[in-house]
Amino acid sequence: MKKTISVLFAVSLGMFVTFSASASVSQLKGNTAMCSENMNGVASADSQYPDMTGAAEKSVHAVVHIQVESEVEEAEEGSAQGNPFFDFFFGDRGGNPFGGNRRQEPELRKGSGSGVIISSDGYIVTNNHVVDGAQKIKVILNDKREFEGKVVGKDPNSDIALIKIDAKGLQFLTFGNSDNLKIGEWVLAVGNPFNLTSTVTAGIVSAKSRSININQSKMPIESFIQTDAAVNPGNSGGALVNLKGELVGINTAIASMTGSYAGYSFAVPTTIVQKVVGDMRKYGQVKRALLGVEVQDVTGDVAKENNLDKVEGLFVGNVTKGGAADKAGIKKGDVLISLENTKIDSGARLQELIGQRNPGDKIDVEVKREGKLKHFVVVLRSNEDNASAGPIEFLGSKLREATFEEKNAVDIVSGVKVTEVGKGILKDAGVREGFIITDVNKTPVRSTKDVVKAVKESNGGIFLEGVYPNKERAYYGFGLKN
Repeated sequence: MKKTISVLFAVSLGMFVTFSASASVSQLKGNTAMCSENMNGVASADSQYPDMTGAAEKSVHAVVHIQVESEVEEAEEGSAQGNPFFDFFFGDRGGNPFGGNRRQEPELRKGSGSGVIISSDGYIVTNNHVVDGAQKIKVILNDKREFEGKVVGKDPNSDIALIKIDAKGLQFLTFGNSDNLKIGEWVLAVGNPFNLTSTVTAGIVSAKSRSININQSKMPIESFIQTDAAVNPGNSGGALVNLKGELVGINTAIASMTGSYAGYSFAVPTTIVQKVVGDMRKYGQVKRALLGVEVQDVTGDVAKENNLDKVEGLFVGNVTKGGAADKAGIKKGDVLISLENTKIDSGARLQELIGQRNPGDKIDVEVKREGKLKHFVVVLRSNEDNASAGPIEFLGSKLREATFEEKNAVDIVSGVKVTEVGKGILKDAGVREGFIITDVNKTPVRSTKDVVKAVKESNGGIFLEGVYPNKERAYYGFGLKN
């Protein structure tokens, strides 16, 4: 039985309009226009409804159909389950049984999604869950040409991936500023639901900076644009565009108890997408900036409990020692009010604002402390600042953090390389030199510190997943000696 992503809050069925690229304005029924501009900002003289045809025509040629083949891991009862994004769009998957070192004759599962061309030379942005684990990626353009897709970079934290095809002169979408979207503004969702190519749906922006807690990555960023444009399986990775035909989001998830559209859909805003894609093109990975605080939304109860004079901002419940906020002077019990004069009204909005920044950026942070406003200049830190990249001795062998070139060569975003196999448990288990450990007991690792921690927190049984330089996937299970 397939699992579905079910957002655990009530939704009501909203009116929506679905039309093909050739649909006319007269086909739109049922909603009073919330916006009366076409893609050139000119009001339609023939109808009270917005003219969406220009934006639709521009978008369908820049949205692609992505077909993937992925290995399926056999699951045992009680074994760890996979990424909910992946489960929703491709069905259930389970972990490799603890007993076998390697999976033999793996089964391949086919799936599909969408992607958006963002440059004439073939760069395409999609969701990480569309291409995660893919052994083969086929990209089909709107004109039915087919290309092999190569992963440039993947970011599970934002669920964004960048792929590349060998093509020139492609029609592409330009980035719009998702911060400028207004609640009630018309938007179009363009993608390939149920393998129906070049499908366009329309709706309005229902909410912004929405967190729905479905991303299970290590440092999730959720600040979705919520719309009532119809989105279904296969739309994932497709475009959310404004009436100017500008890309303002990447469609990612839906609120549903059935697995099909039931009222609301969610897109990663371009404020996050542009940062992630820019880093991938430049570095091959995302340089994540950290503020170094744990916060919670200020509600009436939180304000009363902490003697706050007003319900506003985010309450700082903890400050990471030695982190950016700590070094700037921000303390536990402060209330974050704004970043760079932009008001902060939710944790999701804070994630979005920090997610746009780079390590080393200086930002002005306004906080309220004991009823008084204070300003701090914070130098954001990197997510790599506290990682241990140096080589270590581990279970009789030597490990170090894999380099960017080593990770890029085998299409992974993080991992720890076994540089030398000595006498010990790893050698006895069959691990060979060059093996890059990507997961320990189903937990992704990016540093030697992560590996050591995962082993210490285990109950004696260790399951390593990873890849060799020739892209051979391997799995090793063993027990720790007392």
